[in-house]
Amino acid sequence: MQTSEAKDLTRIERTGAHTHIRGLGLDDALEARRISQGMVGQREARRSMGIILQIIKQGNLAGRGILLAGQPGTGKTAIAMGLSQALGPETPFTMISASEIFSLDMSKTEALTQAFRRSIGVRIKEETEIVEGEVISVEIERPASGAGAKVGRLVLKTTEMETQYDLGQKMIEQIVKEKIQAGDVITIDKSSGRITRLGRSITRSRDFDAMGPNVKFVACPEGEIQKRKEVVHVVTLHDIDVINSRQQGFLALFAGDAGEISPEVREQIDRKVAEWRGGEKGGRIPRGLFIDEGPNLA
Repeated sequence: MQTSEAKDLTRIERTGAHTHIRGLGLDDALEARRISQGMVGQREARRSMGIILQIIKQGNLAGRGILLAGQPGTGKTAIAMGLSQALGPETPFTMISASEIFSLDMSKTEALTQAFRRSIGVRIKEETEIVEGEVISVEIERPASGAGAKVGRLVLKTTEMETQYDLGQKMIEQIVKEKIQAGDVITIDKSSGRITRLGRSITRSRDFDAMGPNVKFVACPEGEIQKRKEVVHVVTLHDIDVINSRQQGFLALFAGDAGEISPEVREQIDRKVAEWRGGEKGGRIPRGLFIDEGPNLA
């Protein structure tokens, strides 16, 4: 049995000056509402950006720039953020300030190149074996003596079957870390052992649990518990550059400053991504780059 799933990168959500913006606040006729989607005022500018949005969706603005001019505090960054949000969740907002470029320990060309490559996403497809189901029960026991490893059992079900699994120490640590409990719908990647919570079972929607506004209810999975699934990972070209330019590989993403990346590495990556696009293993996702204080680049 084969299904398809799009998996987003886990990212830290930060509360800031523009994190309340969810779009441009336009109606179907591209007219700006007075207050909508976190946007207030600048109705003419928002309507103009709505026209730009339609051009972008039609693919007729690739490789071109938009200049937003105005006094400080007039909403230029807010409108750019609204445009990014309107393009969808796979179009995150990449923002840099022109003054920052002059304070980095790298050439200005390299800083701008990294910014542009952060603004191009890459969708990578792969097939993997997973275990997917609704959690019926989780039991974790410590030996009575207090010494030794914990032991545990996990019971999962789908609409057609129910299976019990014995848990190893690493799996127990993940379950405790992710706070998995009865009623959660989860997937377990068999190759890596990674547990992903898809949401709460819709059958538990009437339980008297303390739940936040972001709790997602999903249906109990169908078919067999073990299955092959096509997983889609979304990363940026810059992420791939960093991974392939450092000896520590993937861990280089957590090291902070990536430093300068050689053109040879980028050429190899561009060729590989082009092969993925030709073989339908992946594709590029254009994203948005906003450069604040643009005149400082002159």
